[in-house]
Amino acid sequence: MGTNTTNRITGGVAAGKSYSSSCNACKQCAPLGACVAFKGIEGVLPMLHGSQGCATYIRRYLISHFREPVDIASSNFSEETTIFGGNKNFNAGIDNIISQYHPKVIAIASTCLSETIGEDVQRLINEYKSIHSDEKNLPEMIYASTPSYAGTHYEGFHQAVFATVKALAGAQGEPGRHINLFANFISPEDIRHLKEISSDFGLDTVIFPDYSDTLDGTSWEKYRRIPDGGTKPEDIRRTGLALMSLELGYILNSGGKNRVSAGEFLEEHFDVINRRIGLPVGINETDRFFNLLSDISKNPIPEKYRKQRGRLVDLYIDGHKYVANKQAVIYGEEDMVVALAAFAAEIGLIPVLCASGGESGKLKNTLKSVLGDLYYEDMVVGQGFSFEQMEEIMQSLHPDLMIGNSKGYYIARKMNIPLVRTGFPIHDRLGAQHSRCLGYEGSLILFEEIVNTLLEDKQRQSSVGYKYM
Repeated sequence: MGTNTTNRITGGVAAGKSYSSSCNACKQCAPLGACVAFKGIEGVLPMLHGSQGCATYIRRYLISHFREPVDIASSNFSEETTIFGGNKNFNAGIDNIISQYHPKVIAIASTCLSETIGEDVQRLINEYKSIHSDEKNLPEMIYASTPSYAGTHYEGFHQAVFATVKALAGAQGEPGRHINLFANFISPEDIRHLKEISSDFGLDTVIFPDYSDTLDGTSWEKYRRIPDGGTKPEDIRRTGLALMSLELGYILNSGGKNRVSAGEFLEEHFDVINRRIGLPVGINETDRFFNLLSDISKNPIPEKYRKQRGRLVDLYIDGHKYVANKQAVIYGEEDMVVALAAFAAEIGLIPVLCASGGESGKLKNTLKSVLGDLYYEDMVVGQGFSFEQMEEIMQSLHPDLMIGNSKGYYIARKMNIPLVRTGFPIHDRLGAQHSRCLGYEGSLILFEEIVNTLLEDKQRQSSVGYKYM
Protein backbone atom coordinates (compact mmCIF):
# COMPACT_ATOMS: atom_id res chain seq x y z
CA MET A 1 0.00 0.00 0.00
CA GLY A 2 2.70 2.44 -0.96
CA THR A 3 4.79 2.07 2.21
CA ASN A 4 8.08 1.00 0.61
CA THR A 5 9.16 4.49 -0.36
CA THR A 6 12.42 6.18 0.48
CA ASN A 7 11.92 8.56 3.39
CA ARG A 8 14.05 11.51 4.44
CA ILE A 9 13.87 13.45 7.68
CA THR A 10 14.71 17.13 7.54
CA GLY A 11 15.29 19.51 10.41
CA GLY A 12 16.13 19.22 14.10
CA VAL A 13 17.84 16.24 15.66
CA ALA A 14 17.22 13.96 12.69
CA ALA A 15 18.75 16.15 9.99
CA GLY A 16 20.55 14.16 7.34
CA LYS A 17 19.30 10.78 8.52
CA SER A 18 17.93 8.64 5.69
CA TYR A 19 15.78 5.53 5.51
CA SER A 20 15.52 3.08 2.62
CA SER A 21 12.11 1.79 3.68
CA SER A 22 9.12 2.80 5.75
CA CYS A 23 7.40 0.86 8.51
CA ASN A 24 3.91 1.95 9.59
CA ALA A 25 3.87 4.97 7.30
CA CYS A 26 2.05 8.13 8.33
CA LYS A 27 -0.32 7.87 5.37
CA GLN A 28 -2.79 5.60 3.60
CA CYS A 29 -3.00 4.55 -0.04
CA ALA A 30 -3.88 6.94 -2.87
CA PRO A 31 -7.00 5.05 -4.12
CA LEU A 32 -8.48 5.36 -0.62
CA GLY A 33 -8.38 9.14 -0.84
CA ALA A 34 -9.79 8.99 -4.36
CA CYS A 35 -12.77 6.95 -3.14
CA VAL A 36 -13.56 9.57 -0.47
CA ALA A 37 -13.56 12.34 -3.07
CA PHE A 38 -15.62 10.26 -5.50
CA LYS A 39 -18.23 9.68 -2.78
CA GLY A 40 -18.84 13.42 -2.99
CA ILE A 41 -20.51 13.03 -6.40
CA GLU A 42 -24.26 12.46 -6.57
CA GLY A 43 -25.28 9.00 -7.80
CA VAL A 44 -21.72 7.65 -7.92
CA LEU A 45 -20.31 4.17 -7.56
CA PRO A 46 -16.51 4.10 -7.10
CA MET A 47 -14.57 1.32 -8.80
CA LEU A 48 -10.96 0.24 -8.34
CA HIS A 49 -9.12 -1.21 -11.32
CA GLY A 50 -7.01 -3.77 -9.51
CA SER A 51 -7.25 -6.57 -6.98
CA GLN A 52 -10.21 -7.30 -4.75
CA GLY A 53 -8.00 -6.84 -1.68
CA CYS A 54 -7.58 -3.12 -2.39
CA ALA A 55 -11.34 -2.56 -2.40
CA THR A 56 -11.80 -4.64 0.77
CA TYR A 57 -9.05 -2.77 2.62
CA ILE A 58 -10.44 0.64 1.63
CA ARG A 59 -14.04 -0.28 2.45
CA ARG A 60 -12.95 -1.46 5.89
CA TYR A 61 -11.02 1.74 6.53
CA LEU A 62 -13.79 4.08 5.42
CA ILE A 63 -16.56 2.20 7.23
CA SER A 64 -14.55 2.22 10.46
CA HIS A 65 -14.00 6.00 10.25
CA PHE A 66 -17.35 7.23 8.89
CA ARG A 67 -19.53 4.48 10.43
CA GLU A 68 -21.49 4.22 7.18
CA PRO A 69 -21.86 1.42 4.61
CA VAL A 70 -19.53 1.99 1.66
CA ASP A 71 -19.76 0.05 -1.59
CA ILE A 72 -16.65 0.01 -3.79
CA ALA A 73 -16.52 -2.12 -6.91
CA SER A 74 -13.41 -3.88 -8.18
CA SER A 75 -12.25 -5.30 -11.50
CA ASN A 76 -10.84 -8.16 -9.42
CA PHE A 77 -7.41 -8.79 -10.91
CA SER A 78 -6.14 -12.36 -10.91
CA GLU A 79 -2.75 -13.80 -11.88
CA GLU A 80 -3.95 -14.11 -15.49
CA THR A 81 -5.26 -10.54 -15.53
CA THR A 82 -1.97 -9.26 -14.18
CA ILE A 83 -0.10 -10.89 -17.07
CA PHE A 84 -2.49 -10.31 -19.97
CA GLY A 85 -4.27 -7.14 -18.88
CA GLY A 86 -7.60 -6.31 -17.27
CA ASN A 87 -9.73 -5.42 -20.29
CA LYS A 88 -12.12 -8.36 -19.88
CA ASN A 89 -12.48 -7.84 -16.13
CA PHE A 90 -12.98 -4.13 -16.63
CA ASN A 91 -15.87 -4.58 -19.07
CA ALA A 92 -17.51 -7.24 -16.90
CA GLY A 93 -17.18 -4.99 -13.86
CA ILE A 94 -18.79 -2.01 -15.60
CA ASP A 95 -21.63 -4.25 -16.85
CA ASN A 96 -22.28 -5.52 -13.32
CA ILE A 97 -22.21 -2.04 -11.82
CA ILE A 98 -24.73 -0.72 -14.34
CA SER A 99 -27.08 -3.67 -13.97
CA GLN A 100 -27.00 -3.78 -10.16
CA TYR A 101 -26.53 -0.14 -9.11
CA HIS A 102 -27.78 2.02 -12.01
CA PRO A 103 -25.38 4.85 -11.11
CA LYS A 104 -25.25 8.30 -12.67
CA VAL A 105 -21.45 8.18 -12.48
CA ILE A 106 -18.88 5.39 -12.35
CA ALA A 107 -15.68 6.83 -10.87
CA ILE A 108 -12.64 4.65 -11.53
CA ALA A 109 -9.34 4.81 -9.66
CA SER A 110 -6.26 2.83 -10.63
CA THR A 111 -4.21 0.85 -8.13
CA CYS A 112 -0.54 -0.07 -7.86
CA LEU A 113 -1.09 -3.32 -9.74
CA SER A 114 -2.89 -1.88 -12.78
CA GLU A 115 -0.42 1.01 -12.94
CA THR A 116 2.59 -1.30 -12.69
CA ILE A 117 1.53 -3.33 -15.74
CA GLY A 118 0.86 -0.10 -17.64
CA GLU A 119 -2.89 -0.46 -18.02
CA ASP A 120 -4.39 2.41 -20.08
CA VAL A 121 -7.64 2.86 -18.17
CA GLN A 122 -8.85 5.80 -20.25
CA ARG A 123 -8.52 3.62 -23.35
CA LEU A 124 -10.59 0.92 -21.65
CA ILE A 125 -13.29 3.51 -20.91
CA ASN A 126 -13.28 4.74 -24.51
CA GLU A 127 -13.49 1.19 -25.85
CA TYR A 128 -16.41 0.37 -23.53
CA LYS A 129 -18.28 3.48 -24.65
CA SER A 130 -17.63 2.57 -28.29
CA ILE A 131 -18.95 -0.97 -27.84
CA HIS A 132 -22.10 0.36 -26.12
CA SER A 133 -22.53 3.47 -28.26
CA ASP A 134 -26.07 2.49 -29.26
CA GLU A 135 -27.22 2.29 -25.63
CA LYS A 136 -28.94 5.29 -24.08
CA ASN A 137 -28.23 6.81 -20.68
CA LEU A 138 -24.82 5.28 -20.09
CA PRO A 139 -23.40 6.63 -16.82
CA GLU A 140 -20.62 9.18 -16.86
CA MET A 141 -17.21 7.55 -16.45
CA ILE A 142 -14.40 9.34 -14.65
CA TYR A 143 -10.85 8.08 -14.25
CA ALA A 144 -8.15 9.13 -11.78
CA SER A 145 -4.61 7.75 -11.88
CA THR A 146 -3.81 6.93 -8.24
CA PRO A 147 -0.92 4.50 -7.76
CA SER A 148 0.11 4.47 -4.10
CA TYR A 149 3.79 4.30 -4.94
CA ALA A 150 3.42 7.83 -6.36
CA GLY A 151 1.38 9.48 -3.63
CA THR A 152 -0.60 9.33 -0.41
CA HIS A 153 -4.32 9.15 0.32
CA TYR A 154 -4.30 12.95 0.46
CA GLU A 155 -2.85 13.26 -3.04
CA GLY A 156 -5.23 10.57 -4.28
CA PHE A 157 -8.12 12.64 -2.94
CA HIS A 158 -7.04 15.76 -4.80
CA GLN A 159 -6.18 13.80 -7.95
CA ALA A 160 -9.77 12.50 -7.96
CA VAL A 161 -11.14 16.04 -7.50
CA PHE A 162 -9.02 17.20 -10.45
CA ALA A 163 -10.00 14.23 -12.62
CA THR A 164 -13.71 14.79 -11.96
CA VAL A 165 -13.56 18.48 -12.83
CA LYS A 166 -11.45 17.76 -15.90
CA ALA A 167 -13.95 15.16 -17.13
CA LEU A 168 -17.16 17.13 -16.49
CA ALA A 169 -16.44 20.87 -16.51
CA GLY A 170 -17.68 22.75 -19.57
CA ALA A 171 -17.91 26.26 -20.96
CA GLN A 172 -21.27 26.08 -22.68
CA GLY A 173 -23.74 28.69 -21.52
CA GLU A 174 -23.56 32.14 -20.06
CA PRO A 175 -20.88 32.88 -17.44
CA GLY A 176 -22.39 32.52 -13.98
CA ARG A 177 -22.17 34.53 -10.79
CA HIS A 178 -21.49 31.45 -8.73
CA ILE A 179 -18.19 30.38 -7.18
CA ASN A 180 -16.50 27.01 -6.86
CA LEU A 181 -15.38 25.90 -3.41
CA PHE A 182 -12.98 22.95 -3.39
CA ALA A 183 -13.29 22.01 0.24
CA ASN A 184 -10.39 19.58 0.90
CA PHE A 185 -10.27 16.30 2.87
CA ILE A 186 -12.45 17.36 5.82
CA SER A 187 -15.26 15.86 7.90
CA PRO A 188 -18.88 15.72 6.68
CA GLU A 189 -19.79 18.07 9.53
CA ASP A 190 -17.25 20.65 8.37
CA ILE A 191 -18.64 20.39 4.83
CA ARG A 192 -22.10 21.14 6.19
CA HIS A 193 -20.69 24.14 8.03
CA LEU A 194 -19.08 25.47 4.83
CA LYS A 195 -22.43 25.15 3.06
CA GLU A 196 -24.08 27.09 5.89
CA ILE A 197 -21.46 29.84 5.74
CA SER A 198 -21.76 30.14 1.98
CA SER A 199 -25.54 30.40 2.21
CA ASP A 200 -25.32 33.06 4.94
CA PHE A 201 -23.20 35.21 2.63
CA GLY A 202 -25.81 34.83 -0.11
CA LEU A 203 -23.39 33.04 -2.42
CA ASP A 204 -24.35 30.53 -5.09
CA THR A 205 -21.61 28.01 -4.46
CA VAL A 206 -20.66 24.71 -6.06
CA ILE A 207 -19.01 22.83 -3.19
CA PHE A 208 -17.05 19.80 -4.31
CA PRO A 209 -16.62 17.14 -3.13
CA ASP A 210 -19.73 17.05 -0.96
CA TYR A 211 -19.91 13.75 0.96
CA SER A 212 -21.73 15.35 3.90
CA ASP A 213 -24.71 13.03 3.30
CA THR A 214 -23.18 10.12 1.40
CA LEU A 215 -20.68 9.41 4.20
CA ASP A 216 -22.86 10.64 7.07
CA GLY A 217 -26.43 9.73 6.31
CA THR A 218 -29.56 9.07 8.30
CA SER A 219 -30.80 5.69 9.50
CA TRP A 220 -32.53 3.79 6.68
CA GLU A 221 -35.47 1.44 6.84
CA LYS A 222 -34.19 -0.24 3.68
CA TYR A 223 -30.61 -0.45 2.46
CA ARG A 224 -29.68 1.94 -0.35
CA ARG A 225 -26.90 0.83 -2.61
CA ILE A 226 -26.21 4.43 -3.58
CA PRO A 227 -27.08 6.89 -0.79
CA ASP A 228 -28.62 10.28 -1.43
CA GLY A 229 -26.42 13.36 -1.54
CA GLY A 230 -23.29 14.53 -3.28
CA THR A 231 -22.47 17.33 -5.67
CA LYS A 232 -24.72 17.06 -8.72
CA PRO A 233 -22.89 16.25 -11.98
CA GLU A 234 -24.66 19.21 -13.63
CA ASP A 235 -23.21 21.50 -10.95
CA ILE A 236 -19.71 20.13 -11.58
CA ARG A 237 -20.24 20.88 -15.28
CA ARG A 238 -20.86 24.54 -14.50
CA THR A 239 -17.58 24.91 -12.59
CA GLY A 240 -16.11 26.07 -15.91
CA LEU A 241 -18.52 29.03 -15.92
CA ALA A 242 -17.84 30.19 -12.37
CA LEU A 243 -16.86 33.67 -11.29
CA MET A 244 -14.02 32.27 -9.18
CA SER A 245 -12.63 29.10 -7.66
CA LEU A 246 -11.63 29.01 -4.00
CA GLU A 247 -9.36 26.18 -2.89
CA LEU A 248 -8.90 25.41 0.81
CA GLY A 249 -5.32 24.34 1.33
CA TYR A 250 -1.89 25.62 0.31
CA ILE A 251 -0.25 22.34 -0.74
CA LEU A 252 -3.04 20.08 -2.08
CA ASN A 253 -1.60 17.56 -4.57
CA SER A 254 1.32 19.68 -5.75
CA GLY A 255 3.99 17.16 -4.82
CA GLY A 256 3.89 15.03 -7.98
CA LYS A 257 5.24 15.81 -11.44
CA ASN A 258 2.86 17.65 -13.76
CA ARG A 259 0.09 17.62 -11.18
CA VAL A 260 -2.36 20.49 -11.11
CA SER A 261 -5.31 21.12 -8.85
CA ALA A 262 -8.91 21.44 -9.97
CA GLY A 263 -8.77 25.21 -9.48
CA GLU A 264 -5.56 25.51 -11.50
CA PHE A 265 -7.09 23.44 -14.30
CA LEU A 266 -10.17 25.66 -14.48
CA GLU A 267 -8.03 28.78 -14.47
CA GLU A 268 -5.85 27.50 -17.32
CA HIS A 269 -8.59 26.08 -19.54
CA PHE A 270 -11.68 28.16 -18.67
CA ASP A 271 -10.20 31.43 -17.36
CA VAL A 272 -11.84 30.95 -13.96
CA ILE A 273 -9.89 32.97 -11.40
CA ASN A 274 -8.37 30.70 -8.77
CA ARG A 275 -7.70 31.74 -5.17
CA ARG A 276 -5.99 29.48 -2.67
CA ILE A 277 -6.38 29.98 1.07
CA GLY A 278 -5.59 27.86 4.11
CA LEU A 279 -8.04 25.65 5.93
CA PRO A 280 -9.94 28.10 8.20
CA VAL A 281 -8.81 26.80 11.60
CA GLY A 282 -8.20 29.39 14.32
CA ILE A 283 -8.84 33.12 14.25
CA ASN A 284 -6.18 34.21 11.75
CA GLU A 285 -7.03 31.77 8.96
CA THR A 286 -10.78 32.00 9.59
CA ASP A 287 -10.57 35.80 9.40
CA ARG A 288 -8.92 35.49 5.99
CA PHE A 289 -11.64 33.11 4.83
CA PHE A 290 -14.55 35.25 6.02
CA ASN A 291 -13.02 38.48 4.70
CA LEU A 292 -12.56 36.87 1.29
CA LEU A 293 -16.18 35.69 1.21
CA SER A 294 -17.28 39.19 2.19
CA ASP A 295 -15.25 40.68 -0.67
CA ILE A 296 -16.63 38.17 -3.19
CA SER A 297 -20.26 38.50 -2.11
CA LYS A 298 -20.12 42.27 -1.44
CA ASN A 299 -21.94 41.50 1.79
CA PRO A 300 -20.76 42.20 5.35
CA ILE A 301 -19.81 39.33 7.61
CA PRO A 302 -23.08 38.18 9.25
CA GLU A 303 -23.50 39.17 12.89
CA LYS A 304 -23.73 35.57 14.07
CA TYR A 305 -20.17 34.92 12.90
CA ARG A 306 -18.92 38.10 14.56
CA LYS A 307 -20.40 36.78 17.80
CA GLN A 308 -18.83 33.38 17.24
CA ARG A 309 -15.47 35.08 16.79
CA GLY A 310 -15.97 37.07 19.99
CA ARG A 311 -16.81 33.93 21.96
CA LEU A 312 -13.68 32.26 20.58
CA VAL A 313 -11.50 35.20 21.66
CA ASP A 314 -13.07 35.04 25.10
CA LEU A 315 -12.37 31.31 25.30
CA TYR A 316 -8.74 31.87 24.31
CA ILE A 317 -8.44 34.23 27.28
CA ASP A 318 -10.08 31.71 29.63
CA GLY A 319 -7.93 28.79 28.56
CA HIS A 320 -4.59 30.38 27.75
CA LYS A 321 -3.03 29.50 31.10
CA TYR A 322 -3.63 25.81 30.44
CA VAL A 323 -1.99 25.65 27.00
CA ALA A 324 0.75 28.29 27.14
CA ASN A 325 4.18 26.87 26.25
CA LYS A 326 2.94 23.27 26.16
CA GLN A 327 4.81 21.33 23.48
CA ALA A 328 2.77 19.58 20.80
CA VAL A 329 3.43 16.99 18.10
CA ILE A 330 1.19 17.46 15.07
CA TYR A 331 0.85 14.92 12.26
CA GLY A 332 -1.42 13.95 9.36
CA GLU A 333 -2.21 15.31 5.90
CA GLU A 334 0.11 18.16 4.94
CA ASP A 335 -2.50 20.93 4.72
CA MET A 336 -4.14 19.78 7.94
CA VAL A 337 -0.72 19.82 9.64
CA VAL A 338 -0.21 23.41 8.44
CA ALA A 339 -3.65 24.45 9.70
CA LEU A 340 -3.25 22.76 13.08
CA ALA A 341 0.27 24.10 13.55
CA ALA A 342 -0.90 27.65 12.84
CA PHE A 343 -3.76 27.16 15.30
CA ALA A 344 -1.44 25.67 17.92
CA ALA A 345 0.98 28.61 17.68
CA GLU A 346 -1.93 31.03 17.83
CA ILE A 347 -3.24 29.64 21.13
CA GLY A 348 0.18 29.40 22.79
CA LEU A 349 1.17 25.80 22.11
CA ILE A 350 4.66 25.15 20.75
CA PRO A 351 4.59 22.78 17.74
CA VAL A 352 7.90 20.98 18.25
CA LEU A 353 7.32 18.32 15.59
CA CYS A 354 5.16 18.59 12.46
CA ALA A 355 5.12 15.37 10.47
CA SER A 356 3.35 13.96 7.43
CA GLY A 357 3.58 10.96 5.17
CA GLY A 358 3.25 13.34 2.23
CA GLU A 359 6.34 14.20 0.22
CA SER A 360 5.49 17.44 -1.55
CA GLY A 361 8.72 19.05 -0.38
CA LYS A 362 6.72 22.15 0.53
CA LEU A 363 5.70 21.54 4.13
CA LYS A 364 8.50 23.45 5.90
CA ASN A 365 8.34 26.56 3.71
CA THR A 366 4.55 26.57 3.89
CA LEU A 367 4.69 26.41 7.68
CA LYS A 368 7.15 29.30 7.75
CA SER A 369 4.97 31.38 5.45
CA VAL A 370 1.69 30.73 7.28
CA LEU A 371 3.00 30.94 10.85
CA GLY A 372 5.17 33.99 10.19
CA ASP A 373 6.48 35.45 13.46
CA LEU A 374 4.91 32.52 15.36
CA TYR A 375 7.11 29.97 13.57
CA TYR A 376 9.17 27.95 16.08
CA GLU A 377 12.72 27.84 14.72
CA ASP A 378 13.62 24.60 16.53
CA MET A 379 10.57 22.82 15.09
CA VAL A 380 11.32 19.46 13.48
CA VAL A 381 9.49 19.25 10.16
CA GLY A 382 9.29 15.84 8.53
CA GLN A 383 7.91 14.58 5.24
CA GLY A 384 7.63 10.99 4.08
CA PHE A 385 7.45 10.08 7.76
CA SER A 386 6.60 6.79 9.42
CA PHE A 387 5.30 6.54 12.96
CA GLU A 388 8.51 4.79 13.99
CA GLN A 389 10.49 7.84 12.89
CA MET A 390 8.08 10.09 14.80
CA GLU A 391 8.49 8.04 17.95
CA GLU A 392 12.28 8.09 17.68
CA ILE A 393 12.33 11.89 17.50
CA MET A 394 9.72 12.30 20.23
CA GLN A 395 11.93 10.43 22.71
CA SER A 396 14.25 13.45 22.79
CA LEU A 397 11.54 16.13 22.51
CA HIS A 398 9.40 15.01 25.48
CA PRO A 399 6.17 16.64 24.17
CA ASP A 400 3.11 17.32 26.31
CA LEU A 401 0.52 16.51 23.66
CA MET A 402 -0.09 14.81 20.33
CA ILE A 403 -2.63 16.10 17.80
CA GLY A 404 -3.46 13.79 14.92
CA ASN A 405 -5.24 10.62 13.88
CA SER A 406 -5.78 7.33 15.68
CA LYS A 407 -2.75 5.65 14.15
CA GLY A 408 -0.50 7.55 16.55
CA TYR A 409 -2.27 6.27 19.67
CA TYR A 410 0.23 3.51 20.40
CA ILE A 411 2.99 6.13 20.67
CA ALA A 412 0.88 8.27 23.01
CA ARG A 413 0.17 5.19 25.12
CA LYS A 414 3.81 4.10 25.22
CA MET A 415 5.04 7.60 26.11
CA ASN A 416 2.14 8.29 28.49
CA ILE A 417 1.09 11.54 26.83
CA PRO A 418 -2.43 12.57 25.78
CA LEU A 419 -3.71 12.47 22.19
CA VAL A 420 -6.27 14.81 20.66
CA ARG A 421 -7.77 12.89 17.76
CA THR A 422 -8.39 14.84 14.59
CA GLY A 423 -8.06 14.22 10.86
CA PHE A 424 -8.16 10.79 9.19
CA PRO A 425 -8.44 8.01 10.22
CA ILE A 426 -10.15 7.92 13.61
CA HIS A 427 -10.95 4.28 14.32
CA ASP A 428 -10.98 4.14 18.11
CA ARG A 429 -13.59 6.78 18.91
CA LEU A 430 -17.18 7.36 17.84
CA GLY A 431 -18.20 10.47 15.90
CA ALA A 432 -15.32 11.19 13.50
CA GLN A 433 -17.88 12.10 10.85
CA HIS A 434 -19.26 14.78 13.17
CA SER A 435 -15.96 16.30 14.26
CA ARG A 436 -15.52 20.00 13.59
CA CYS A 437 -12.46 22.20 13.39
CA LEU A 438 -13.29 24.74 10.65
CA GLY A 439 -14.53 28.26 11.26
CA TYR A 440 -14.84 30.07 14.56
CA GLU A 441 -17.18 27.44 16.03
CA GLY A 442 -15.03 24.53 14.89
CA SER A 443 -11.95 26.24 16.34
CA LEU A 444 -13.81 26.75 19.61
CA ILE A 445 -14.68 23.06 19.77
CA LEU A 446 -11.08 22.06 19.00
CA PHE A 447 -9.66 24.51 21.57
CA GLU A 448 -11.94 23.13 24.28
CA GLU A 449 -10.94 19.58 23.39
CA ILE A 450 -7.23 20.41 23.61
CA VAL A 451 -7.58 22.21 26.94
CA ASN A 452 -9.81 19.55 28.46
CA THR A 453 -7.47 16.79 27.27
CA LEU A 454 -4.56 18.49 29.02
CA LEU A 455 -6.63 19.02 32.17
CA GLU A 456 -7.77 15.40 32.22
CA ASP A 457 -4.17 14.23 31.83
CA LYS A 458 -3.06 16.47 34.70
CA GLN A 459 -5.83 15.10 36.92
CA ARG A 460 -5.06 11.53 35.95
CA GLN A 461 -1.39 11.83 36.83
CA SER A 462 -1.95 13.78 40.05
CA SER A 463 -1.63 11.92 43.35
CA VAL A 464 -4.12 14.36 44.89
CA GLY A 465 -6.95 14.20 42.36
CA TYR A 466 -7.87 17.85 42.05
CA LYS A 467 -11.55 18.57 41.34
CA TYR A 468 -10.96 22.28 40.80
CA MET A 469 -8.57 23.19 38.00
